Amino acid sequence: AADPPAAMEALVALPQIAQVLSRGPTRASVLLGRTAVQCDVRVVEPVSYGAALQYFTGSKEHNVRLREIAVRRGLRINEYGVYDVTAVPGSVPAGDAAGRRVGGATEEEVYAAVGLPWIPPEIREGQGEIEAALRGELPALVTLEEIRGDLHMHTQWSDGKDTAEAMVRAAASRGYEYCCITDHSQSLKFARGVTVEDLRAHAASVRALSEVAGIRVLMGAEVDILGDGALDYPDDVLAELDLVIGSVHSRFRMPRDEMTKRVIRALEHPHLDVLGHPTGRLIGERPPYDLDIDAVIDAARRSETAIEINASPDRLDLPDVHVRRARECRVFVAIDTDAHQKAHLAFMPYGVGVARRGWMDAAQVLNAWPLAALLDFLAR
Repeated sequence: AADPPAAMEALVALPQIAQVLSRGPTRASVLLGRTAVQCDVRVVEPVSYGAALQYFTGSKEHNVRLREIAVRRGLRINEYGVYDVTAVPGSVPAGDAAGRRVGGATEEEVYAAVGLPWIPPEIREGQGEIEAALRGELPALVTLEEIRGDLHMHTQWSDGKDTAEAMVRAAASRGYEYCCITDHSQSLKFARGVTVEDLRAHAASVRALSEVAGIRVLMGAEVDILGDGALDYPDDVLAELDLVIGSVHSRFRMPRDEMTKRVIRALEHPHLDVLGHPTGRLIGERPPYDLDIDAVIDAARRSETAIEINASPDRLDLPDVHVRRARECRVFVAIDTDAHQKAHLAFMPYGVGVARRGWMDAAQVLNAWPLAALLDFLAR
């Protein structure tokens, strides 16, 4: 910024700011809105921008490991840059930035100085990413640009706000190759679950939207996983759908063993394609139900069923730590918005962010596949 104090004044005056915790000419800490999320802002010189960005986005564990490598190379890294301390005669006090600057304008310079490729910020957690970088084995994390469609969308047929045509046109406007309409099944009365008769009538009109919107429109359903693990539509009805998402929407307080058996039974159903929002959490409102998620992931691998990364900011479910386990087990995922109106399609970056934090690459993401590959998977 050309005028750091003015930038700080502009920051604290924003309408999103609920409370100013501290501020100075080059730094400020504030709380944002009703969520009370803390936001820290620093102003640095352009030559230090990359170093500051890396310093404040890496976890403590990641940064400690990075600095250990730097010390062995005679370097010091801080938020202002990378310095060769061997160029300064005598000892250099701890925290002193003295030395010859060898990088800091970009994050790439910081990592290159210690012999590493750039490490994406989502995986800077001290969870093996530096070791993977040293081996040249960093994953090619899935990107938003690789997402070809959205497979979980609701309409006015159940509890959505917009018509199916409006939802499909909104998906097409995002450049998607395909999308899937997945209204709630009949048992979910509070969400106006769709009866079998209405589902069949709905299917014909939904599939016809492919011609209208210019993208492939699949007909699916978000089907309740009932208390015993059965699915909420008869098998002959499920067989008529292009895609079936199974989700738990009731009896959240079942004991761990019972809930796990319930979900695994659903995963073993031959018509289930995707397990929806697997832990059932609503962030800040409802904790995840008691579930052996490792057993569920193993069951998904055996049954070749995908697990959803629900991109709704209220869910972000599957959480990133479990996404990484799914990746290691070669379980497929689907990154979906669970959109209940057109505006919700914009949630996709949040789901992609969770997938990236879980080291997920596009090869395991169903809706990063071309349409033909997706249809092959659904027809398996």
